[in-house]
Amino acid sequence: MVTEQKSVSLPEVHATVGVPLNGRFWRRLFAFAGPAYMVSVGYMDPGNWATDIEGGARFAYQLIWVLLMSNLMAVLLQTLSARLGIVHGRDLAQACRDAYPRPVYLTLWFVCEIAIAACDLAEVLGTTIGLNLLFGIPMQWGVLLTALDTFLLLAIQRFGIRKMEAFILSLITMIGVCFILEIFLAKPDWHGVLGGFLPRLNSESLYIAIGIIGATVMPHNLYLHSALVQSRQIANGGNGKAEACRFNLIDSAIALNAAFFVNAAILVMSAAVFFRNGQMVRELQQAHQLLAPLLGTALAGTAFAVALLCAGQSSTLTGTLAGQIVMEGFLHIRLRPWVRRLLTRSIAIIPAAITIGIAGEHGTYQLLILSQVILSLQLPFAIVPLVHFTSDRERMGSFSNRVWVQVLAWLAAGIIIALNVRLVAQQMTEWAAAAGQWGWLVGLLLGTVAGGLGLLLLWLIFRPWVRRWRGLVPVAEVAGLGRLPEPRYQRIGVALENQPADKLILQHAIPVARAHQGTLILIHVVEGVSGQVFGAQAADLEAREDHAYLERVASELAAMGIKAEVDLRFGSPPAELIAAVSGKQLDLMVLGGHRHRGLADLIFGKTIDPVRHKVPIPIMTVAKPESPRRLPRP
Repeated sequence: MVTEQKSVSLPEVHATVGVPLNGRFWRRLFAFAGPAYMVSVGYMDPGNWATDIEGGARFAYQLIWVLLMSNLMAVLLQTLSARLGIVHGRDLAQACRDAYPRPVYLTLWFVCEIAIAACDLAEVLGTTIGLNLLFGIPMQWGVLLTALDTFLLLAIQRFGIRKMEAFILSLITMIGVCFILEIFLAKPDWHGVLGGFLPRLNSESLYIAIGIIGATVMPHNLYLHSALVQSRQIANGGNGKAEACRFNLIDSAIALNAAFFVNAAILVMSAAVFFRNGQMVRELQQAHQLLAPLLGTALAGTAFAVALLCAGQSSTLTGTLAGQIVMEGFLHIRLRPWVRRLLTRSIAIIPAAITIGIAGEHGTYQLLILSQVILSLQLPFAIVPLVHFTSDRERMGSFSNRVWVQVLAWLAAGIIIALNVRLVAQQMTEWAAAAGQWGWLVGLLLGTVAGGLGLLLLWLIFRPWVRRWRGLVPVAEVAGLGRLPEPRYQRIGVALENQPADKLILQHAIPVARAHQGTLILIHVVEGVSGQVFGAQAADLEAREDHAYLERVASELAAMGIKAEVDLRFGSPPAELIAAVSGKQLDLMVLGGHRHRGLADLIFGKTIDPVRHKVPIPIMTVAKPESPRRLPRP
């Protein structure tokens, strides 16, 4: 399928990576490998560190099962995201814009931007803390320095997508090596680790569990993955798409399981070092300071700081691409990457700087956890459209989700939504109680926002099923155009006014009549005083001239080999044109537009709007072209 360059995802890298048509399995797999590794970076960003360390320090190994469940959800959902981009040729943001009304997709864009800002906040804090731990740079200065890494990492994009993927993979490898060392030094209780895979949850661990889910299954990664897979030159036809889907599934499974290893290693290290020694961790700096004395070597603290800095830097690049995809897909607004990055980074720097100035290092840790909970709350608004789109046979054809995949996908969405509802109710109650006498106002405001988002989510969930039940198909779901019957316009109504503009109207109507071998019904409505009062009984000069005019036009059309009939009417033009559609059994109506509006509409009246809302046939509107404006003389 050929896509216009202006509408593709990430046009600077779209279809730039060649894929060998033949060759060994490993060679073809290597050509497809890359997008999932860039996505996996988001699953090990500094926000994950805060939730994993908090979970391990407070609940030992009890929340490992949450990490495993989140990882399984991530593999499933990222696979669906990749399939949407490969088969449908649209990223998730573009698909949402195509399928939903303007107010809905603008709301989805807004909540997605909030999630990206929350993710970027985690990257700012992680990078700032890493710089502080390794080089002793004050936190306030570190926050400002994070604005500069935007230019450093965006420079890598100039070398192409494969170089960018290689850079990201090197950072991931460094993070993995650091945590292999941490696990070796921590010597965890492996029996307790295995016990952590048994599901258990209480009111105290719910907040951290939600944060872990939000930090693992990141909403903007679903938008990102559906665009990155389009950087490969996928062979046309079902076999090429099937191969691309298969190799991207392998790529996702390997990359996301590597991310699961990193997250599990952080939680296991936290449980083995901090929980075992009765240490409560309130910020990442504290975790760094405690590692060396508890493990007996300064190497542990250094490895921790290096891995944290790598995580913050790698997440910055993928966050830039995700923001670009979301803005272009939803709004069709394309900014230069560095402008987009500075905009998002500025939004993240402000709350980070304020928090550090007021609450200090402890505030940054709580802000990290809060950012991950925000990501989790936004997740359903990305998951529900993704599952609907990839389950739609009109859009995906034979690649649409099978029943068992749909069941698993909706189960994952249901778990996330249920946990979020419980969390929202719990947090609203706590915040309202903490507000004291103003608790009712806090509850009202939060309840209004939560209720509005809840209604939007219900609309997203049930809309496709309701429309199918009612026999309606959304415009964006119309696919398989080759199977649609071509319309036949046998009787074509042409509204004429006995004005020079009639030539332009006929200029567009004549080719349609020729192509369909149809008959032009020349309609004119006499709307003078006599026509309005006496109707068809009027026989004044105006009516006679109008009838003669229609006959002359019909004669000229007959000389051109085009059938034409004359239909002179009296009264209100909109009402008479509507009546002509059924009376003359028209298949198409051709009308002229005047380009006047406002006061002119009150004076001259409107015809097109009243007609198009009342007739069941297509309407072709022919507008007189605007005359070119004269440029002022120099």
